[in-house]
Amino acid sequence: MQYTQPYHSPIGDILLAADDIGLTGLWFEGQKYFARGLSVTPTAQPRPVFDMAEHWLDLYFSGQNPDFAIPLHLTGTAFQTRVWTLLQRIPYGQTSTYGALAEQLGIRSARAVGSAVGCNPISILVPCHRVLGADGSLTGYAGGIGRKIALLQLEGIKFNTK
Repeated sequence: MQYTQPYHSPIGDILLAADDIGLTGLWFEGQKYFARGLSVTPTAQPRPVFDMAEHWLDLYFSGQNPDFAIPLHLTGTAFQTRVWTLLQRIPYGQTSTYGALAEQLGIRSARAVGSAVGCNPISILVPCHRVLGADGSLTGYAGGIGRKIALLQLEGIKFNTK
């Protein structure tokens, strides 16, 4: 069974999704791939994982680094899940690049990494916003470049605006 719950953030409304294992989605309204993988008839029902996610997001948007993990249930290809695991290792307030992630995976294609990053179903908690271009420049973000800028600024991260 899949469950959903809205969350109102300072940078836009968010839809949270979960199953009985953990959080399966966190999308900004209208973002690319919005609610991808969500069943046609999810149930709006309180879940403990939603309470945890809301508390985490409240702390995050108040400028704090939440120091606890939310149970996640990421589903994707084997390659995508490897990339998403690497994203979770990028510390708060720090960044990585598509090329550096590709190198960690032992591949040459930063573009393949970028594709997997772009399909991340759990924005913010799986911090794809922390991935920059090789020169430190902003690159695409499924939630919109304005939101990526806001998230990076919230964490005090410097980036190249070219």
